[in-house]
Amino acid sequence: MPVLSARFTGIMLNQLLSKSSALRKLPKLWMSTHTSLAGDKNLVLMGPPGSGKTSVGRIIGQKLGCPVVDVDDDVLEKDWNMSVSKKLQDVGDEQFLEEEGKALLKFSTSGSVISLTGSNPLHCRSMEHIKQNGIVVYLDVDTKDIMERLERMKVDRIVGQRSGASIGDILQKRKWFYKKWHDVRVLCQNGDSIENIADKVVHAIMRYQNAESEAFISTRNTSHQFDARKGQAKYFSDAVIEGLAPDGGLYVPEKGLPKLTSAEWKTLVGSSYAERAQIILERCIHPVDVPAFTLGEIVEKAYGENFACNKIAPVRHLVGNQFILELFHGPTASFKDLALQFMPHLFAYCIPKTCNYLVMVATSGDTGSAVMEGFGRLSDIDKKRIGVFCLYPENGISQAQKLQIISCQGENSLGLAVGSDFDFCQNTIKQIFSNPDYTGFLTAEYGTVLSTANSINWARLLPQVVYHASAYLDLVSQGIISFGSQVDVCIPTGNFGNILSALYAKQMGVPIRKLICASNQNHVLSDFLKTGHYDLRGKKLLQSYSPAIDILKSSNVERYLHLLTNNDGEFVKQLFAQLQNEGHYQLPNNLVRRIQEDIISGWCSEKDCLEMIRSVYEATGYILDTHTAVAKVVADRVQDRTCPVIISSTAHYSKFAPAILQALRIDSIKQSPLSQLHLLNSFHPLPPSHKALLEMLNKAESKKTHICAPDPNIVMENVENFIQDLYLKIH
Repeated sequence: MPVLSARFTGIMLNQLLSKSSALRKLPKLWMSTHTSLAGDKNLVLMGPPGSGKTSVGRIIGQKLGCPVVDVDDDVLEKDWNMSVSKKLQDVGDEQFLEEEGKALLKFSTSGSVISLTGSNPLHCRSMEHIKQNGIVVYLDVDTKDIMERLERMKVDRIVGQRSGASIGDILQKRKWFYKKWHDVRVLCQNGDSIENIADKVVHAIMRYQNAESEAFISTRNTSHQFDARKGQAKYFSDAVIEGLAPDGGLYVPEKGLPKLTSAEWKTLVGSSYAERAQIILERCIHPVDVPAFTLGEIVEKAYGENFACNKIAPVRHLVGNQFILELFHGPTASFKDLALQFMPHLFAYCIPKTCNYLVMVATSGDTGSAVMEGFGRLSDIDKKRIGVFCLYPENGISQAQKLQIISCQGENSLGLAVGSDFDFCQNTIKQIFSNPDYTGFLTAEYGTVLSTANSINWARLLPQVVYHASAYLDLVSQGIISFGSQVDVCIPTGNFGNILSALYAKQMGVPIRKLICASNQNHVLSDFLKTGHYDLRGKKLLQSYSPAIDILKSSNVERYLHLLTNNDGEFVKQLFAQLQNEGHYQLPNNLVRRIQEDIISGWCSEKDCLEMIRSVYEATGYILDTHTAVAKVVADRVQDRTCPVIISSTAHYSKFAPAILQALRIDSIKQSPLSQLHLLNSFHPLPPSHKALLEMLNKAESKKTHICAPDPNIVMENVENFIQDLYLKIH
């Protein structure tokens, strides 16, 4: 039997995929009265050769009662008056691609299902033409699966393949074009029937056509104030821009996050971090807010050369059944980079071009430098309309963290130290946002709108879901577990955002058994998770070796309570009013039991933290930072060792060099932070030194420190002065 090109094996593929199942009745979803699902728009199927475009297109057309166009048969061969195979033989690959594009440019239709060729997306002008009146659906099939299908069909060559290049190479290169043109992605598995794929396509198109189904509400929403039917709905871009809801609550998706099937998660096992991020985020961000290609561009900017490790967030074996998720390879050596290399570009895309924005953040250590560094990577045009104002406790963060904030100050950012703690900083930011007279004045006088990049902003929280999912997939990829086996996840947290994002990953289908919340000596949060009693009365924030979790009032607990109570905004509102007025609240027993189904908690003393750093180093040569050490202490105490536990390493140890040197019993003789790092690195520890951090500390020497008294009015004066320096007055 002669070797065939993939272009000419559509009939064989149809037979391979359909069998007798093609005639079975589809679900009620397909009920239609000869009206195209996409109205007058075409439904355009795109994907590699062997992905099933033709077969799926015929099933959809049959069930929806609309015309079906196969580009090979109905466009190319009619335009050329010859077979596709003859044309390819006559002109060769390069000219064929050009002729193919020209033929598609002449073609127009509406309300049809169009099955593209595998190579159509390589021709820019013809794809622009097709997209003008079409919704492009990418049938995303794993390259390995496509290779197996083509091998069964005895195809050893596809269009555009030059000598020396394999089919696999060509398929990988084409992925960029598929990502460029698609509006909707459908993940396809090898065992899917054509009806199953067609069903997925229809679901995806229905989602694409129905942006109203993905509205956001406030955790304190007590009415239908965001009812889409009244034209008052809030969507993803609104949540990104506003940060905090007008009623003081936090934005959450009204219907929760989508769930991927086990088969869909399995398709991501062999993918890169950026590929996983794009697919997960596409499911969570409606394409009306951020088109798929734009989202892909943002993902590429976020998770590229700005991370020291090409795996972005690698998982390393530590001891026994414990694994470390290294979240410190970004430019500021903190897990905050995983979201804050992504969010600024997203924010710049979402905001209107007609006014200026000031992003305000409070930091307990790592957020400030990560926000300023991330927004500092925006284009020059965007930096002229987006400023960053960072509030931090003067004595409540490590010296290295303080120098990082100072170092990251740029043309569009300012760090302001206050003589108080993080809770003051966080409460002041919330007071400013909830002061309409002040925010209205800034808008009227300076054309400036306030937003935030703390984890109260949904766009800060959502990207963190990716690294929890990616860690699980890495364990599967490394052969540590099989897909479906459960893991526990242990996270040092103060504001609850990091652990909440892991809970969201679990809801999306990642097989996480238990979440372990690790606190330091400021353990109001871990006490609450055990008892349901959130009690701030008489509590004073204590400075610790792990300052990023030195927090008493955890913002993202509000989102968790909203989830636990099935979106009961009235109840959440009452709880936080009670916390504000009385300093505490108590959950009913049924909610406490539900918390305990999700989360185990514990806390670690300062002494135990340092002892853990030393013992792990002596046993493995690996240095934990102070927050990761807190997590390991708690994991050792509460995890039952019946399944693997992933411990989130939220920062590089270099940021806390004095505590690390103390733990390792190395005399630093009160050296400067930079000298302490050099001393620490002279021991050649694992992981190695963080070069970007060293560069930041060097740079900080030339920057100015800004300090103010812990008074909200004085902070507001500083905000206005900064805006004056950034933007010209309107009047």
